[in-house]
Amino acid sequence: MPTVDFTFAHEWSAEILPERPYKLPRQWFFYPRYAEEVERGALEVMVQPAPSAEPFLGTFALGFSDPLAPSGVWSCPDPQWLCAVSGGYAFLVNTLKPEEFTQVEFRPVLEVRALREQQLLLFAGHYALIAWGARGKAWETARLSSEGVQITGIEGRWLHGLGWDMMTDRDVPFTVDLETGEHTSEGG
Repeated sequence: MPTVDFTFAHEWSAEILPERPYKLPRQWFFYPRYAEEVERGALEVMVQPAPSAEPFLGTFALGFSDPLAPSGVWSCPDPQWLCAVSGGYAFLVNTLKPEEFTQVEFRPVLEVRALREQQLLLFAGHYALIAWGARGKAWETARLSSEGVQITGIEGRWLHGLGWDMMTDRDVPFTVDLETGEHTSEGG
């Protein structure tokens, strides 16, 4: 089941559809704009940008069919933006200008977390973290892991986690400053 997380206040509504509607709305957007086979397994989301704006259908390309790759819709720190994730491919869309969007660099995104206190939408990939704030991308960490970032806790402005180190074949603890994206790890 896709996730629906409206942690942040938002000025739009969205419904994840089980399939593409028979009658298409006048506005229909594909994310990314140019992708092969964007429709196979895509996440279909009907979006009402604001009460007086015209609705649109967003078709979000499926990244991976692995059930561990997240799918769903999240609100963003900017109340006009929506985040849709389809099989680990994450897209941030301006609901008032649906042609304006960004795709998160991680392919796949393995976890999405809304951090209300810090006003960040956090994306975890295999090696690092990216934070998205009200003004767009806030920061990206340096490499935290050889393969697999695990978030173990958040305390105020500090995120704690584990990253697997290939050279020592063990999980190494790290701490990330949620204001800057800078990190420290065990022994460094």
